[in-house]
Amino acid sequence: MYASGEDIGYDFGDDSKVGSKPVKLHPNIDRGWAWMVVLSSFLVHILTMGSQMALGILNMEWLEEFNQSRGLTAWVSSLSMGITLIVGPLIGLFISMCGCRTTAIVGGILNGLGWILSAYASNVPYLFLTFGVTAGVGSGMVYLPAVVIVGHYFQKRRALAQGLSTTGTGFGAFLMTALLKYLCADFGWRNAMLIQGAISLNLCVCGALMRPLSPKDTEKRVLRSNGKENQAEVLSHSAESVKSNGVLSEEVDKKEAAAAANEEVLDSGQQVEHAGGSGRGGNMHGLRMLKTVSQLTVRVRKGFAIWYSSYFGAASLFTNRVFVAFIIWALFAYSSFVIPFIHLPEIAKQYNLTSQNNIFPLTSIIAIVHIFGKVILGIISDLPFISTWNVFLMANFTMVICILTLPLMQTYVSLTVVCALLGFSSGYFSILPVVIEDLVGTKDLANAYGIIICASGISALFGPPFAGWIYDITQKYDFSFYISGLVYMVGIIFLLIQPWIQKKQPREKSVEGAQV
Repeated sequence: MYASGEDIGYDFGDDSKVGSKPVKLHPNIDRGWAWMVVLSSFLVHILTMGSQMALGILNMEWLEEFNQSRGLTAWVSSLSMGITLIVGPLIGLFISMCGCRTTAIVGGILNGLGWILSAYASNVPYLFLTFGVTAGVGSGMVYLPAVVIVGHYFQKRRALAQGLSTTGTGFGAFLMTALLKYLCADFGWRNAMLIQGAISLNLCVCGALMRPLSPKDTEKRVLRSNGKENQAEVLSHSAESVKSNGVLSEEVDKKEAAAAANEEVLDSGQQVEHAGGSGRGGNMHGLRMLKTVSQLTVRVRKGFAIWYSSYFGAASLFTNRVFVAFIIWALFAYSSFVIPFIHLPEIAKQYNLTSQNNIFPLTSIIAIVHIFGKVILGIISDLPFISTWNVFLMANFTMVICILTLPLMQTYVSLTVVCALLGFSSGYFSILPVVIEDLVGTKDLANAYGIIICASGISALFGPPFAGWIYDITQKYDFSFYISGLVYMVGIIFLLIQPWIQKKQPREKSVEGAQV
């Protein structure tokens, strides 16, 4: 189900860097339609994650409109961001059953509906339901397929492709901040949300571009020529996709056999119908309905079996200790990124920097540099002599330093410098899918990434309200940044310790065996 620690060597390097004779790939792998998929993912990031990064504008409007505390009002933005990520494991189930395209189209409809309904809000709890839950679930149903589909279409340029697609978050934060500012000033925040809801329906078009690869194409893409043993192991995955959970796999095999038998019966029935005339048309229509239902049942059960085995089977992702360390890291890390986006406009207002911040918002600076960070870190990670894992760690350390020093900066210039460093270091989000894919394998990328973004969603859910609550008590945001930075550091320590422990254990066992 996933690569072991010894297989990846804790470098998390790209498999494509291995200099061996390549297997013939599908024409759309690393080229062709793959770049249309990158464009689709790029637009999804603009309309979902980019819009959420610009919610600081709406947060100020809601504070004035409903006259509630900062802690309570911040829950609206946090629910939207958090639920987008928390639903990741559930969306992984939808992807297993329906595919990326269908999941994304349904999510686009839900997201647009959430924005439109929120325009009629009469209180903050109403926004919890419409914007936090409805728009949040819709964003999650589009966001995860947009990340997973890029991983399916790329092998040699995975980090670069993910970097280019996820730059949409930075572009979106910059564009949506300017757009929402303009719309709120000229039309009011309610009409602004109506317009944004109409724009968000374009997510359905983005989902339609996520054309799936056939199973044979996917099998060719996964085949990495790292030796005959590795090839045999990869080929065996396609034949034993659900064998880690024996009962479910047997049930699915039986259902597939039954479906095949039904198809044979229907085919023979169609031949009889042609021979016997139109008198049996009603019966054959019923048989076709039965065939459709049977195929749908098999598809759902098979998708659920794959999803269930990834979480609870013998080869569960949770048996991978390094992956568990990633979950702990995600629980602490993401809030440190979203807190500045929600509360920086208020911080600038407290420091009497509103005029400068209106000309060039600090959140826009983070967003613009975030774009360059994602592309540059993606290019660096694809270099054959650079470890993606080391790039990921260095970016995390830089981001922690920025979070801890941001409260000390009280001039616009110093805040600009720290925000620029924060934006660049947060570019590690572009290589996060690559790191996870190298850890668990392509087959489990959807479920594994779903778990990670679920943990990130929990972090995003509680981070901004916590910062607002601290402000309500102390009338300062300083302690919010200090606490979130220290907690973030704890998550990084888990990432550093767990691989070291897992490397040390086999050595101790080998020493004990030698003594015996």
